Amino acid sequence: MRVIGLRHGQSRYNVDGLCNDDDRRAVDLTPQGVAQAEAAATALRNAALAQVFCSPLLRARRTAAIVADALGLDVTVEPRLADIRSGFDGRPVADYLQAIAADPVGMSVNGGESLRDYRLRVDGFVDELLQRGVDDLLLVAHEETLRVLAARCDGLPLADQVGRPFANCVPYEFHVSSAN
Repeated sequence: MRVIGLRHGQSRYNVDGLCNDDDRRAVDLTPQGVAQAEAAATALRNAALAQVFCSPLLRARRTAAIVADALGLDVTVEPRLADIRSGFDGRPVADYLQAIAADPVGMSVNGGESLRDYRLRVDGFVDELLQRGVDDLLLVAHEETLRVLAARCDGLPLADQVGRPFANCVPYEFHVSSAN
């Protein structure tokens, strides 16, 4: 299955270095984030995509809407693509990273989920798409989502993806097969 993974455009919280995993908190794109989404739409115009799925968080929904509109596609909001539940919503990313530093794959704090748990959530959705025979799709989500996809597609341990950067609104192509 060919998947184009796209991290949402720059948000206010990206600029401020804050966590946001609660979809009730309306964290929108900055003007630069809107421009990034428009540039991604232009970059993807010949990608022959059939479907667009996105996280329910506002920054991802807004990015997906901009791209999908330019491509003439509808957007399906998928709750399993929501950002990792950090337990630090509205608090500094640096504090979250410090709190999980001892085990960034397996540790969860403040009622959040671990990266391992997040992978199970995202993999469940990806496996469902594989079973349905879905192909040539765009997933607009979050940096952790792309890390999970990269680990799966590259056959690497999730620990090898911790901290791997994925730029806002840069399309990353993945060829996804069944989980091992």
